[in-house]
Amino acid sequence: MKDTIQLALLGVGTVGSGVVQVLKENERLLTERIGRKVAIKTVLVRDAAKKRPLLEGIHVTTDFDTIAADPDIDIVVEVMGGLHPAREYMLRALEAGKHVVTANKDVLAEYGQDVFGCAEKYGVDFQFEASVGGGIPIIAPLKHSLTANRITEIMGIVNGTTNYMLTKMMEEGCSYDTVLKEAQEKGYAEADPTADVEGLDAARKAAILASIAFNTRVHFSDVSVEGISKITPADIDYAKDLGYVIKLLAIGKDMGDSGIEVQVHPAFLPKSHPLSAVNGVYNAIFVRGNAIGEAMFYGQGAGSLPTASAVVADIVEVARNIGNDNCGKLLCTCYEKKPIRPLDEVESCYYIRLLVDDKPGVLGAIATTFGKAGVSLKSVIQTRRNIAEHAEIVAITHRVEHRLVRESLEALIGLPVVDEIRSVIRVESEQA
Repeated sequence: MKDTIQLALLGVGTVGSGVVQVLKENERLLTERIGRKVAIKTVLVRDAAKKRPLLEGIHVTTDFDTIAADPDIDIVVEVMGGLHPAREYMLRALEAGKHVVTANKDVLAEYGQDVFGCAEKYGVDFQFEASVGGGIPIIAPLKHSLTANRITEIMGIVNGTTNYMLTKMMEEGCSYDTVLKEAQEKGYAEADPTADVEGLDAARKAAILASIAFNTRVHFSDVSVEGISKITPADIDYAKDLGYVIKLLAIGKDMGDSGIEVQVHPAFLPKSHPLSAVNGVYNAIFVRGNAIGEAMFYGQGAGSLPTASAVVADIVEVARNIGNDNCGKLLCTCYEKKPIRPLDEVESCYYIRLLVDDKPGVLGAIATTFGKAGVSLKSVIQTRRNIAEHAEIVAITHRVEHRLVRESLEALIGLPVVDEIRSVIRVESEQA
């Protein structure tokens, strides 16, 4: 039995540096919990000449081949991010008989099947707790603690940037452009914020969560995605008036024989819902199962040390498996092939805000148009918010198929009295 489990670390950016720090600071504790030492032998970097005090005494290389060919390296820890060359490095490591730990949501959401298949073929471990929710434990609970359940719904706030922005808009009444600029200044949002604000980051995480929760392969391309860039202060105000908050939600639902729904979109969420109180850069994932009922996992969804916490926990799990000769036993759990329900068939309530002519008969014409399209209205508000010769109508629908809402909007925009469809946002109920 080896005295030390040797690691190769691919990348030493925000997450990678956190992994080095956690391994150093908790070295004695981790050794006691594993029963042997864990040490970083090699770190893959882009520039080997760059001074990195954190890596003093650790071999640094720009050549992945030296890692793949090193028989002393037991675990490859991929924290470089992105699709390529991360995917290729992971596959080559697995083929070399090395266990892999990753925080890479991009590869999991688009190439998860390939990576799991490779790990199974070579009988090695593949762990990815940090790919969703940063420091929040959710992958392991879904694979272990909640396996007695049929999971019927998983709903999460899984992007800290957008949650920070929507929180600021709700609390301070700021515009989207203002809060985006502030998020970029604080380092919460990238110079190109598309992946966050258009929901792409959350969609990748939704694909991973739904795959595990519902035991069926969900790809990134299967997820219906809508971001927050169209949310306005007016929508925020109406949400408050109606008893809601607006959150960007990643939602997966198992609808039985008709398949599963996987979506990312902004939604009106009742203030009584547990997720409504999750603010700032925090993340949370709400799970509903037929045995446990409701459970929620809450914490920091990003950042160096929170994400490193999840990565190192996976390293500990693999190291224990090595010690117990128990590797390669629990890999992909996507043993079913459930259909993905088309967006047009998905049912929800909707908030619809219209700019209309301020004259008699308008409200009746709009209600008639909704009715002809098969959309039942739960409530309607007409207001004149300093709009010359115009009024705003806000309608909340009963649950209805997306197709019928889409058709009703097409009919509404053809009415002479309707000047603009300003917002269409889903409304989540307290119960599925």
